[in-house]
Amino acid sequence: MDVYKINGGRELKGTIKVSGAKNSAVALIPASILAGSEVSIEGLPEIADVFTLKALLEEIGGAVTFRDGTMKIDPTGMVDMPLPNGNVKKLRASYYLMGAMLGRFGKAVIGLPGGCHLGPRPIDQHIKGFEALGAKVTNEHGSIYLRAEKLRGAKIYLDVASVGATINIMLAAVLAEGRTTIENAAKEPEIIDVATLLSNMGANIKGAGTNIIRIEGVESLSGTTHTIIPDRIEAGTFMIMAAAVGAGVTVDNVIPFHVEALTAKLREMGVDLIEEEERIIIPKPERPLRAIDVKTLVYPGFATDLQQPMSVLLTQAKGTSVVTDTIYSARFKHIDELRRMNADARVEGSAAIITGPLELQGASVRATDLRAGAALVLAGLIAEGETEVHAIHHIERGYSNLIGKLSGLGADIRKVRVPAGALSGKDKGNS
Repeated sequence: MDVYKINGGRELKGTIKVSGAKNSAVALIPASILAGSEVSIEGLPEIADVFTLKALLEEIGGAVTFRDGTMKIDPTGMVDMPLPNGNVKKLRASYYLMGAMLGRFGKAVIGLPGGCHLGPRPIDQHIKGFEALGAKVTNEHGSIYLRAEKLRGAKIYLDVASVGATINIMLAAVLAEGRTTIENAAKEPEIIDVATLLSNMGANIKGAGTNIIRIEGVESLSGTTHTIIPDRIEAGTFMIMAAAVGAGVTVDNVIPFHVEALTAKLREMGVDLIEEEERIIIPKPERPLRAIDVKTLVYPGFATDLQQPMSVLLTQAKGTSVVTDTIYSARFKHIDELRRMNADARVEGSAAIITGPLELQGASVRATDLRAGAALVLAGLIAEGETEVHAIHHIERGYSNLIGKLSGLGADIRKVRVPAGALSGKDKGNS
């Protein structure tokens, strides 16, 4: 089993480049199913989820190549093959295959998706949307069966502003007959990115990025070339790392507007930031960090995906901070791991209470999910001594070439293979 070994206490300095957005990539790739000719997507991150989706498109008959961050997808040979198991179980975003295959073939069979275990993240809003468009949806033997003789536009109100449901309904609706209106739609930048790809393919979509999206169905879509947006969560992770152990770090390939909530919180803590058009410069801190309160909200609020790295930074701030996660209450599993590293932190309900500043100590810790893993890497960079991070497959689902990027800033981090028997029983768990 592979682990990350980190020798902490080194200052990071230099430029680090952000990869393409994971949460866009996992929707853009399935969207290509709807095209009538080749789709080329540039700037994709080289992460496990992207390779899994490539394999899934090949499974249903797509001709796919992926090199140097560009994926070329020829969907003409694709068939409506059931995908009940295997790769579908490896990532939660495989549910986008439902909307894309339903839109193209009028039917789909998809196994219930996998991904990080963050408590219940039901797909009831997706199903409600598909049913409104005229699909019959059933759950048989652990797979979702979607069947529609004809998809027709509908007015759909989402009870929760879900990114997944918003995108999935868009995918199903672009080839449906008539107008579809999605009310209380999510507004994340990834939704605009997917809408841009679909529009370039010939779809008629208005209002992406607002809470009402209107789609006029078209008869067919054609191939196109699209460049993905930068990953705002990866950018945020690097900004937090720079604030914690930076001696002058430039985060390159970022859209500052996408990380405004984080920027505001870092400034509140006393971090200086210089925003340019496509990069953010974080000079070496000149004053101690201040404790603050953070509350996660849907975009454009503070991202739940940045709550865990942020809680590590707060261990270095003077005073007591409260981090409240209103989106995923199960997203505090990293707090127990931080306590192993000498953090003064505890969980109360949907909040973590963190008191600092404290010197973190290297320890053997386990990533319970993708962003918890990023948080523990940051903790390892801050800590005195060696930190060993287990279950790194979670981290590699979302961060492309993390070791190479951090090493380029001067971090002492390496990937090491250790015998499985060397891990404790809990570390062997594979979620």
